[in-house]
Amino acid sequence: MGPVGVQEMVVIFLVALVLFGPKKLPELGKTIGKAITEFRRAQSELKATFEGHMRELEKENESIKEVTRSYTNEIYNSYTQYDSPYTDSGAISTEPNPSTAANPSTVSVPAPQGAESTVSNEAPMNGTVPRTMTSEAASQPPASPSSAPESHSVSS
Repeated sequence: MGPVGVQEMVVIFLVALVLFGPKKLPELGKTIGKAITEFRRAQSELKATFEGHMRELEKENESIKEVTRSYTNEIYNSYTQYDSPYTDSGAISTEPNPSTAANPSTVSVPAPQGAESTVSNEAPMNGTVPRTMTSEAASQPPASPSSAPESHSVSS
């Protein structure tokens, strides 16, 4: 529904003239004008009140931010002055750990339960760990290289 045009205004005026009569029409116009003026005044008052409250909230928000910044700085300063034996300095060592240097780890899929484990006498490939012999496999002769299962390793 768009704005009211000239033709619509004439029709509304004629309907009002017929309904209220020529004597009541000026009084009705005056009352409608006062109502519109009061409505606009109340609207501007409400808008001013709303904007005032928004300014107050913004000021409170800024003061809360300032207090938060001061507490954050205070905590940071006290943390940096605290001398803890548990600091991270030296946590990352350039020397390899002896346990991981001697036994590099690999990721492999475990064998299903009840499956026999055969051990290959071949030298392990780069990045793999040789399998240890179980008591069952130690009593049996070594299997031929062609029947040995493949070693699965993840290279990084």
